[in-house]
Amino acid sequence: MKRSQDIYSKKQRWKLILFLLASTIILGSIYLSNAMVAKIANKEQAKAKQWAQTIQKKVALLNITKRTFESLENREKQRIQLVVDAIKTIMNPSELSMNQDLDFAMKIRDGNKDIPMVILDDRNLISSFSNIDFKADSLELSANHKKRDSLLQEKALQWKKEQRFFTIEVFEGVNFMLTYDQSQSLKSLRFQSDSILQAFNKDLIKDTRLMPVVLMDQNKKRIIASNIEGGKDWDGKQLKAFQAHYPPIKIDLGKDGLQWLYYDLSPELKQLKWFPFIQFGIIAVIVLIGYLVFSTFRRAEQNQVWAGMAKETAHQLGTPISSLAAWMDYLEGQYVDADSLSEMRKDITRLEKVTDRFSKIGSEAKLNPEDLDATVNGIVSYLRPRLSDKVTIEIINPYPSPIVVNHNPSLMDWVIENVCKNAVDAMDGAGTIKVIFLKETRWVHVDIEDNGKGMLKNQFKSVFQPGYSTKKRGWGLGLSLAKRIIETSHKGKVFVLKSELNKGTTFRISLPL
Repeated sequence: MKRSQDIYSKKQRWKLILFLLASTIILGSIYLSNAMVAKIANKEQAKAKQWAQTIQKKVALLNITKRTFESLENREKQRIQLVVDAIKTIMNPSELSMNQDLDFAMKIRDGNKDIPMVILDDRNLISSFSNIDFKADSLELSANHKKRDSLLQEKALQWKKEQRFFTIEVFEGVNFMLTYDQSQSLKSLRFQSDSILQAFNKDLIKDTRLMPVVLMDQNKKRIIASNIEGGKDWDGKQLKAFQAHYPPIKIDLGKDGLQWLYYDLSPELKQLKWFPFIQFGIIAVIVLIGYLVFSTFRRAEQNQVWAGMAKETAHQLGTPISSLAAWMDYLEGQYVDADSLSEMRKDITRLEKVTDRFSKIGSEAKLNPEDLDATVNGIVSYLRPRLSDKVTIEIINPYPSPIVVNHNPSLMDWVIENVCKNAVDAMDGAGTIKVIFLKETRWVHVDIEDNGKGMLKNQFKSVFQPGYSTKKRGWGLGLSLAKRIIETSHKGKVFVLKSELNKGTTFRISLPL
């Protein structure tokens, strides 16, 4: 019937529409996700470039700081030089000229209020000291002169090693040594500068919240810094992986040479890249499980409806069939034409078989080891006189011995009948149907071949769907019932083996040996 085909077509269209809608949502989400990832990746790339620029600025800052401290140290050295000259003048007043003033020299010596100094005699003993804050060293040595002198001597010798000393000739052959340290203000300034630079290094190099970065030397052989745990022990393979995503950034340090910055996407960004696929994968699994559960419930409900309708049909047919059988007994006693009565008796027997079939739907079919060839021949013998004279049915069985297969003859009759009637409709009531037996190691095949109008490949599975029909009349249930009987009751297979437009179709029924 046209209505059944329209219902199936609408169902297929809705499936296609829902599939296209779901595909559009998924592809759109993946596109938007990739676009977001690309934007974040560009921002991270900009951060890496900014990181490189910051390193260059850091180097410039270091150079400026270095020059500043060198200038301050030179100024303090010049001040100490003035103090040394003043001390020499004070120690040798006979060398004063008319332009020299002893008071002025003493003012220069006493004017040093911030640069620590220690003067050692020729035996490295403390001669004098100034601007030494013992409390700053956490040592209360003002009352203990021996310990104090020992500490001062240690400091003076350390300053000498650092090349911060001057030699003062007191007498001929007797030299004193003036040692000095950096002033407290210069030390404080240097400490603040070092703290800023250390904080800079901590924020930029040791901050794992940034994307992974590796800073290489000029020859790309030594890792200078990295914010990756264990990154300093990396080999070239990881760096090649970084370079495969982004080329390294060149950092020009001027006189200090070059450095190379390797970087990669952050782990969070890589995870975000796969998030839509994981998300839709999980959703797909949930939807699939839900579909299978509801499909199972729906199929079980359909089976119950099928079984209920079939059993009710069998019950309703029982009374008229019994009545017809009684009328047959009566007519046989009235000397009616025997041939006609024989055919009528066959039809009543057929109705009884149909009733038996319907009554078995929903119940477990009883399978017996019987000759499949005899079953097929029986139903074909019944169909031949009831089909058009233009339809020929041939049975081709190359095996002489019986083909014993576990099956239910009544249900198998139904299957063969439905497939043969479908073939007759495909041939428009004129043509040849061939029923061919084939045996394999574990299977027996019954091929039903017609020379009808054929079908397209996309119809091979559709013809077994309930409600699908290409005929003007029909509910599209015959092949669906055949499939249910073979696959559910007999654990076999039924499918379209081959088909070609305007040449014919071959259905194959496979039963396990």
